[in-house]
Amino acid sequence: MQPIQRVAIVGAGNMGSGIAQKTAQEEFDVQMVDREQQWVDRGKGIITNFLSEAVERRIFSPAQVEAIEGRITGVVGVENTAEDTDLVIEAVFEDFDVKTAVFNTLDKACGPNTILASNTSSLSVNALAQATGRADRFVGLHFFYHPAKNRLVEVIPAEASSPETVEKVVQYCKMLGKVVIVCADRPGFVVNRFFVPWLNEACRLLEEGVATAAQIDAAACKAFRIGLGPFGLMNLTGPPIALHSTDYLAEQLHTPRYVGAQNLRDLINASEQWDIDGDSTYSGEQYTAISERLLGVVFGVAAQIVDEGICSMEDVDRGAKVGLRWARGPFELMNKVGVEEAHRMAQSYADLAALSDDKRAWAVPEFFTQQADQPWDFSCVDTSIDAGIATITINRPEAMNALNETVIGQLGQALDRVEADKSVHTVVLDGAGKAFVAGADVKFFVDKIRADAIPDIVEFTANGHVVLNKLEHSSKTTIALTTGLALGGGLELALSCDYRIGTRRTQFRFPETSIGIYPGLGGTQRPARISGIPAARWAVLAGNFMNAQTAKDLGLLTHLVDVAYVTSCVSELSASGKPSNKYPGAPANPNSPVASFAAAFFSDANLPGLMNGACPEGFDAEDKNVSRQLKSLSRTAPIALSMASGLIDASSETDLSLGLQMELDQLTDIFSTSDSLEGLSALIEGRKPTYQNA
Repeated sequence: MQPIQRVAIVGAGNMGSGIAQKTAQEEFDVQMVDREQQWVDRGKGIITNFLSEAVERRIFSPAQVEAIEGRITGVVGVENTAEDTDLVIEAVFEDFDVKTAVFNTLDKACGPNTILASNTSSLSVNALAQATGRADRFVGLHFFYHPAKNRLVEVIPAEASSPETVEKVVQYCKMLGKVVIVCADRPGFVVNRFFVPWLNEACRLLEEGVATAAQIDAAACKAFRIGLGPFGLMNLTGPPIALHSTDYLAEQLHTPRYVGAQNLRDLINASEQWDIDGDSTYSGEQYTAISERLLGVVFGVAAQIVDEGICSMEDVDRGAKVGLRWARGPFELMNKVGVEEAHRMAQSYADLAALSDDKRAWAVPEFFTQQADQPWDFSCVDTSIDAGIATITINRPEAMNALNETVIGQLGQALDRVEADKSVHTVVLDGAGKAFVAGADVKFFVDKIRADAIPDIVEFTANGHVVLNKLEHSSKTTIALTTGLALGGGLELALSCDYRIGTRRTQFRFPETSIGIYPGLGGTQRPARISGIPAARWAVLAGNFMNAQTAKDLGLLTHLVDVAYVTSCVSELSASGKPSNKYPGAPANPNSPVASFAAAFFSDANLPGLMNGACPEGFDAEDKNVSRQLKSLSRTAPIALSMASGLIDASSETDLSLGLQMELDQLTDIFSTSDSLEGLSALIEGRKPTYQNA
């Protein structure tokens, strides 16, 4: 399957220009299309301003900005969209007739293989698909504002969308670093389905005199653990958008309760915004009334989404956490307040809605009622099997797929199932979103240290070793798709597989010594056995970032391919079977600059001096590369550095199982140091640690 590379965005407004910018940032070829040159120029100006700010904040260098803008070509006239475009995303005004006219023109201008997509937050995808003339090559997309920053995108297949079309568009979205929710075509899709009524109920609470806008915002922020309440959000995005969205839901879902509140209409007619600057202090009675109303509508609608088969409850929660940046999703919030109590709130809202609606229009789903007082059980690991290849996906993108007790437990169970399945000959490990796995859940470590529960950390890590050993000793061919970020425990997880496939977006790093600990899931053992001890010291002790080519040169990445060839690479490795020598003990390319430097700089002879901060003889401390290594080593926790070094050295004298046991045996010692708490806490708090060597 040839992936998408050439993308056109029709509509150079705020949303269209944002999609174009993000697409160009990820090295796609982009056409930004609009009716007139002035609108194309305006879109380019929006992008230039956004990127200039990014340069000031040191997110991008001037050279990177020049490259991004160089990948964007302005096109005047929809009819002039290039015939060989792979994907066209229409991002014009939210009007069915306007969008249909655009698609009629695109159908004539584009080649037969071009996929058409509509960026819509409300319109029927199935109806749009039928209007395109190529319903099998059409999908709905819902990017969230600002598309260059917000990581969520909803992909809505039409009934006629071909599986290949959906797969290619999902792959494109993932290449943008997006968290993708594939959902059914229903009004509001996923996030807006519960978010828009939430906004409207805030307006109704104000209209009923329950509290002021400032008080409602403050109460909502506390109940949902968010930074901006419903009125502040409407001021930010524009009250007319809220009114249009809620009226649309009311009409499409035949739910009069969702008709936009009169005070919202009056506000828009007066061209004003909500007054949220007043006293935000609320009473206990007010908080109860506000929180229960807002929680009740969200709980009930979230259950309706799942009941209607729009998406899973896990995706509902991902939508809230990634798209809206809520601390918890609706189902997690239900578990927090208690499912029985959550059901009471939802039923209370249903009773309120029934006063104005046909009761059937807003009902609490039966599966929610039957859940009683049992908490919802979430899946963080998904498994699919096709032609003997089992793909196990860690699906926790809102947390960069960080390893916690739940993920480790579910991953172990998934591996047991595929190992027992005789039809499976290959296991592919993948991560949802932009990361493979961005390490372990650091907050877990901090909480356990502060609770004087270090044995829990040891048990968690030991369980992690059990899971990694299942990969290590699997009878199947095991492959890690490290096509994104793999840090710490995530990289250790990947290294337990037979093969690791990467793309140009692959990034590896062991950050542990800089945060007061050592990599305890095989990080002191497998890198040395794969790449040799000097290279392992360079990677683990100094915690150097590795791009895809460096990781490939060291052998930590076994296959570096273009995105287009990831699937075929998996097939080839599946056919070839397990490697003849998984642990060669030397870099794959010993003549590469990094491998050569590591061999010389991190040699046995130089190590004692390096551990004491000295520059090795024959190296210039002013040299940029040398000074970087010395600075990195100086920022590590001394005890962690020493223990990691000793464990790496032990890899030359032990077999893998004994080396891994040595890692486990020393965990209590490292997590008992004050430096470990300091380093881990500093990471969470976003500050530089201060180590006392204690």
